[in-house]
Amino acid sequence: MNAEIAIEDDTPADRRRRKVREAIIDAAETIFTSEGEEGISMRRLAEAIDYSPAAIYKYFASKDDLFTAIREMFFERLLARIHAAMDEGGDTGSLCARCMRAYVETGMEEPNHYMMAFSPSVTAKPHLHDEKEVAFEAEEKLVDMIQAGQAEGAFREVDAHVASKSVWASLHGLTMLIVCIDDFPNGMPRSEHVTADAVIDLHMDMIMRGLTKTE
Repeated sequence: MNAEIAIEDDTPADRRRRKVREAIIDAAETIFTSEGEEGISMRRLAEAIDYSPAAIYKYFASKDDLFTAIREMFFERLLARIHAAMDEGGDTGSLCARCMRAYVETGMEEPNHYMMAFSPSVTAKPHLHDEKEVAFEAEEKLVDMIQAGQAEGAFREVDAHVASKSVWASLHGLTMLIVCIDDFPNGMPRSEHVTADAVIDLHMDMIMRGLTKTE
């Protein structure tokens, strides 16, 4: 049974429950965007949607459950940006660089969400991804692009999964610096002229040089 049929078969109670759940997430997203994780409490969310805190717990057993939902929605937006970058087409090298920039820019545009997405406070237990998660799909897209570049003879013959982890680690490090440090990259003496765009451009170039096959 696909998702559309499942929604059509919902009872009025199912639809009300889904509507309330979406309202809770929307309220949490609004608070989170401006104030971060610390601004969210079940009581405050209840006030925002005119429900009791006890009612909120019927939909989310804990703040961690709520943050997991917000986290997954962030990854969905990130993946949508990557898909949009891919839809522009072009050779594999340009495609990879464009998708990597989309990753960094998404983090810059949603700094609180980006930090929360990778925060250990999202869940108390070590998290093992499965193939149903959006994060897994994003990883697979990167692996596919690397393998496509290898098939074209443009990229080095290395384990594509190893390469994807290396690329992601590099992108994540730059994104976290931009997101977490207010005066990065121009806060140091004699770096006043340095722009985020210039650093991102060089960073993408260095990653691509690491992937590119040399004669």
